Amino acid sequence: METFAKITATAGYVPDRIVANEELAELMDTSDDWIVAHTGIHTRHYAMNQENTSDLSVQVGQKLIEQAGIDAEEIDLIIISTITPDSLTPSTAAIVQGKLHAKNAMAFDLSAACAGFVYAMSVADKMMRSGLYRHAIVISAEVNSKMMDFTDRTSTVFFGDGAGGALLSQTDDAAQEFLIDEKIETDGTGATTIHSGRVNPITHISADNFPVTDAFYQDGRSVFEFATQTVPVQMRELLSKNHLSGNDLEAVICHQANLRIIEKISDTLGVDMGKFPHTVERFGNTSSAGIPLTLSTLEHADKPVLLTGFGAGLAYGSILIRM
Repeated sequence: METFAKITATAGYVPDRIVANEELAELMDTSDDWIVAHTGIHTRHYAMNQENTSDLSVQVGQKLIEQAGIDAEEIDLIIISTITPDSLTPSTAAIVQGKLHAKNAMAFDLSAACAGFVYAMSVADKMMRSGLYRHAIVISAEVNSKMMDFTDRTSTVFFGDGAGGALLSQTDDAAQEFLIDEKIETDGTGATTIHSGRVNPITHISADNFPVTDAFYQDGRSVFEFATQTVPVQMRELLSKNHLSGNDLEAVICHQANLRIIEKISDTLGVDMGKFPHTVERFGNTSSAGIPLTLSTLEHADKPVLLTGFGAGLAYGSILIRM
């Protein structure tokens, strides 16, 4: 018997600490007017007092389990998409599995930057189709604040912390299958456009060697061009393949990079901005968490929903889903 995966719950979480543009303007040469004009962002949330990526993930995981009405021990699979893990090892997913008491779940991290949720949902779909997994949790969680250079206004003003995710359950009803179609790509020639957490190899053996990571960096102009020129082509191709127009969609949820980018994609595709839910004004750019955070605010979806993520790699992907 063929098996599929359906979405049974979505949830989001942001830390309590709200950081307004004016607070960042005290640290660097910027202003509320400049940030709003260029990004549309008014506030973002920061994880403080030892709250880390796994903690944000657990908050989402608990909500998903409660909404789905299942026990944590029924979870078979946990995928955490993040570029800001608690540590390189153990995986953030393993920590989350332990904190959720999901003792029967296989757990691992996935790194695809701001396209991470789309990538992770695609991977989860293939694993669920095997018939080996009954319930899977897919969470994107980021504590971007810990990777910022607070002297760099070109990056820091964009980013916030948060998490979001979905719980998938096995079904044998093809009409309930969440994944309609997908188009996922990588362009490694753009690998230097965005980077974070690089650790250089040693040059000599010395007692004072100690690993040091670099802060987040992006080439803003190149990122804007990639997001507004390359990404819409992929979105249009996926819609065309499935004989869909903007009117056939309930919503288009893009990576919450920047409100101006989302507006430009809307204009390029010729799809009304009213079809594009957005949370970037309140939460900032939460990397891979932006799509599921926004998805969790969608009250209903009688029509297909298009999710599109894009970020470092360069990684970009679009999936058509049904809720």
